[in-house]
Amino acid sequence: MNAADEVARICQELIRIDSSNYGDGSGPGEAEAAAYVVAQLREVGLDPQVVESEPGRASVFVRIPGSDSALQALCVHGHLDVVPAHAADWQVEPFSGEERDGCIWGRGAVDMKGMDAMMLAVVRDLVRTGTSPRRDLVIGFFADEEAGGVYGSQWVVANHPEFFDGVTEAISEVGGYSVTLRRADGSQQRAYLLQTAEKGILWLRLTARGRAGHGSVPNDENPIVRLAQAIARIDAHDWPQEFIPSVQELLDGLSRITGIPNTGDLEPLLQHLGGAAGFVRGTLQDTANLTMLDAGYKHNVIPQDAHASVDCRFLPGHYETVMKTLKELCGDHVDIDIHHEDISLDSPFEGGLVEAMIAALQAEDPGAEVLPYCLSGGTDNKALSRLGITGYGFAPLQLPADLDFAPMFHGIDERVPVESLRFGTRVLHRLLTSY
Repeated sequence: MNAADEVARICQELIRIDSSNYGDGSGPGEAEAAAYVVAQLREVGLDPQVVESEPGRASVFVRIPGSDSALQALCVHGHLDVVPAHAADWQVEPFSGEERDGCIWGRGAVDMKGMDAMMLAVVRDLVRTGTSPRRDLVIGFFADEEAGGVYGSQWVVANHPEFFDGVTEAISEVGGYSVTLRRADGSQQRAYLLQTAEKGILWLRLTARGRAGHGSVPNDENPIVRLAQAIARIDAHDWPQEFIPSVQELLDGLSRITGIPNTGDLEPLLQHLGGAAGFVRGTLQDTANLTMLDAGYKHNVIPQDAHASVDCRFLPGHYETVMKTLKELCGDHVDIDIHHEDISLDSPFEGGLVEAMIAALQAEDPGAEVLPYCLSGGTDNKALSRLGITGYGFAPLQLPADLDFAPMFHGIDERVPVESLRFGTRVLHRLLTSY
């Protein structure tokens, strides 16, 4: 059995393990998923290491020696946690791993147990066949990515940097998947989006202060009103557009393929990306979105304070400007506390690893285009960058033109085609044995 033959089974079995991350420590944790990964690795004779930042918050690592000790090591990493799923909203039970219509359905199929399965399948095949990669491979499965990596990648980097000795580059989510574009002559062109950049993260807590009082008495210091006014100003703010290199290269590539100019209104160009356009729209400028509200405790009582949560994502180099702008928009009566923050990333669309990723894709899909893009979200590559490791998003999938793939990240009815997993496994195998 080769790697492509068992990737679907591994994906299904991983999905059936509920590793939901609620972000407040109340979820099941990653221990069961980590134990599954360990069993799959030990079955072929490997001896992985397991570390826990807290009970149940488990991450797994194993190093595969390369044949050329002069080469720097490569880290290939995934995460074992998933965002929660509300079963009533789904067509299938979200932790069933059911195969239907040629796809494997379930929470994590896309984000990112499908890639975890590809990693495991390839590593198992390398060991079974006695195939040595050219360079050392550090294979990692992190906890807690879906809540910022505090109990996963950030903790591992701070407490076990030795796992990454000799590592200079890394690959993980969210990139390497295909979109189908339409050329000016009407023909279709498949293009793969290779993630080279990530926006920074600011999860902020707004607190408006005011004067508590009876609900029947006029109050010009109502904290709910002050918070609402701040929210309205933030929502109305027109964040200026700025195209970082990866975004500009993507727009140029799309324009070249489709024949649509990338000046002025970009919507005709972005619409060619289908569901992936949402990711790209989020990288044209900084963003700040309201996500939660909390105020008051009784109908006839004006509270002393009111709270809101804001998910802010900033472009490389924009941290200080974004924070200054938000403070101005909030005004004198609303304080800003940083709940979680993380850096932006911007890696070059060039070099040996990029060339190897492109070659591996085009070997399996001749004639395909490969374009860079910036992710509006974030990955565990942020934590690894603190060790000087350059990270890319490369979870290769050749997708049907009619599958609206990108919205499945954290979405309902998440699923991945079996043939896409098999394709990605072949591409990943090529990359890890040739680079």
